[in-house]
Amino acid sequence: MAEIELSALSRQCLARRIPDIDQVQHEINAWQTPRNQERVHVHWRFTTTDARVKLHRIYPAKPS
Repeated sequence: MAEIELSALSRQCLARRIPDIDQVQHEINAWQTPRNQERVHVHWRFTTTDARVKLHRIYPAKPS
C-alpha cells in the first residue's frame, strides 16, 4: 500500500521540478490533506486464491 501511495504522490504532485524542500513540503501537504479527507482506499485485485495459483511454491494450497 505504501508503494501505491508513493506512486500516486509522484504522479499527481511531484511530476515536475520543485525548487526547494519547503516548496516540496507545501506541495505534499496540499496533496495529502484532501486525499486523507476523501479516505482514499486501495482496491485489491490480486486475491488469496490468485496468490495460491500464481505463487503455489510459496503459499500452500490449504493451511494445515
